[in-house]
Amino acid sequence: MTGSTHTVTNQATPLVGYDVFAADRALTEAVARHLPAELREEASAELSGLGRSCGSAQVQEWAAQADGRPPVLRSHDRYGHRVDEVDFHPAWHRLLGKGVAAGLTAAWSRPGGQVRRAAAFLMWTQVEAGTTCPLSMTHAAVPALRTDPALAAEWEPRLTSTVYDRELRPAHLKAGVLFGMGMTEKQGGSDVRANTTTARPLAEAGTYELTGHKWFCSAPMSDGFLVLARAPGGLTCFLVPRVLADGGRNVFLLQRLKDKLGNRSNASAEVEFAGTWARRVGEEGRGVRTIIGMVAATRLDCVLGSAGLMRQAVAQAAHHTAYREAFGRKLIDQPLMRNVLADLAVESEAATTLGLRLAAAQDAAEAGDERERALLRLAVPAAKYWVTKRCAPLAVEAAECLGGNGYVEESGMPRLVRESPLNSIWEGAGNVQALDVLRALVREPAALDAYLTEVGGARGADRRLDAAIRDLLTDLADLAHAEARARRLAERLALVLQGALLVRYAPPEVADAFCAGRLGGDGGAAFGTLPATLDLASVVERARPVA
Repeated sequence: MTGSTHTVTNQATPLVGYDVFAADRALTEAVARHLPAELREEASAELSGLGRSCGSAQVQEWAAQADGRPPVLRSHDRYGHRVDEVDFHPAWHRLLGKGVAAGLTAAWSRPGGQVRRAAAFLMWTQVEAGTTCPLSMTHAAVPALRTDPALAAEWEPRLTSTVYDRELRPAHLKAGVLFGMGMTEKQGGSDVRANTTTARPLAEAGTYELTGHKWFCSAPMSDGFLVLARAPGGLTCFLVPRVLADGGRNVFLLQRLKDKLGNRSNASAEVEFAGTWARRVGEEGRGVRTIIGMVAATRLDCVLGSAGLMRQAVAQAAHHTAYREAFGRKLIDQPLMRNVLADLAVESEAATTLGLRLAAAQDAAEAGDERERALLRLAVPAAKYWVTKRCAPLAVEAAECLGGNGYVEESGMPRLVRESPLNSIWEGAGNVQALDVLRALVREPAALDAYLTEVGGARGADRRLDAAIRDLLTDLADLAHAEARARRLAERLALVLQGALLVRYAPPEVADAFCAGRLGGDGGAAFGTLPATLDLASVVERARPVA
C-alpha cells in the first residue's frame, strides 16, 4: 500500500536561495538615496553579495545550529585551574567571521560607512541576531575610544579590521579584535551612577585595578571591554583587556551565563573583577560622558536590529501566504489577510526608512555636520523607544499569518518572536529612552530645531501629517511637567518623523497607508485594520521577497 497520506500539498516552499538585499525594495532605495552617486554601484554589489549569503541555505543552517546549541561556560579546566572561557558551536564562529568580513565593524574607516554598515547590519540580523551583539559592541567602541587619541590609535585599526581571530591572546598579536561592554550592576541597572565597582590607581599613569561585579557583561569572549567603575575622581570609563600584553590572562571571572528568553546563541555573563588590570579612557569622573558615544551607536543598532527582525517576519509571512491556499484562494489574495500583510509591511518599511536616515545622519555628523549631529541627539532615543517596541507585536502577528506552522520551531518564526523584545530592553529600556528624549528637548534646543527642519521638509504633502505636526507642536509647547507623558512624546516624535520620511520618499500607497493608520486615526489597535479603500495590494506586492 502506498503512503498517499504523506503526499505534501498546499505548503509554501522554503524562503531560501535569494538575495535578501535585492528583495527588499525599501532597503535598496534607502541605500541609493543616502549614498553619493559614486559609491552606489560598489555598495550595491557588496550588499547584494552579503544578501545572497544571508539568503543561502548554508548560512540559514548555521543560524539554526547556533541558536539551537547555546554557548556553555567553562569556568575551570580538568585540573581545577580557572580558565573562564565560553564554548560556542562552530556555526557561531562561522557566522561571526562572516559578519566581521562583511565590514560590520568597519564603518568608521570608509566613505558612506554608516549607511553601508546599517544596511548590512539590518540584513545580518535576519540571519541570526545573536551574532550582532559583539559586532555592534565592537563597532560602537570606536567613538568612546576616540576620546583618548592614544588609545584610539592603538585599538581602532584592530576594531575596524575585517579579520576574525577567535583565539584569546594579546591584542597586539591579533589582526582583528572584538569588544564587549560592562555597565550595569545588580543594585543599579540603568542607573549606572549607582555603580559600586571601584578603581584603584596603580603606579603606571592611567592604569588601575578594578574590584566589583557586573550584572550584565555583553560578549564575554571578546578581546576587550569598556566598563564603568568608581575612581577617586568619580565614575570613570576603563578599557579592560581580556589578555594582558605579556600573554597572561587578566582577572576576568565569569560567574555564570544568563539564561535568556531569546538571543540564545549569544553569551551574556555576570563578571567579577578582583584585582583586574584596566586602562583609563578619558578623564576621571567623566565616565558616562566618555561611554555615551558607544551607547548612542548601540542604540541605533537596536533600531536597525528591530527593523531587520521586522523585515524578516514580513518576508516570511508574505512568502507563506503567496503559496498557501484556503477557501479556494491564495491567502495573500484574500482581503482580510491582505490588510494584515499591508499593515505589517508599512510598519516594517517605516522602521527601515527611519533607521537608514539616522545612519546617513551619522555619516554626515562624522563629516562635521552639526545639524545632523543635533538631529541624532533627539531622533535616536525616540526611534529606539518606538521602533523596538513595535517589533514584538509585529513578529507575533507575522507568525500568526503562518497559522500553526508559525508556532513550530522549524519555521524559524518562534526564534523571531523570542528575539523581538530584546532591543527594547537592551541599551536602556522604554522609560530610559523616553526620559532621554525629554532631556534633549529641555536642554538642547538645537536638537528640536534640527528635528523640526527635517519633518518640515514634508509639510503640505499630506493633510494628516500636517495635522500631526501641529498637534506635536502643541504637545511640545509646555514641557514643565512632561515626565509623566514622556512616552507619549517619544512615540509622537517617532511617528511624525517616520510619516515625514515616507511622504517624501516612499511610494504613495505606502505613505498613504502609514498616514491613515498611524497619524490620521483611521486604523485600529491591532494590525490588519487599515481602511479597505487604500491600495493595499500594491503595498503587499512591494513587500514580497522574490526568491
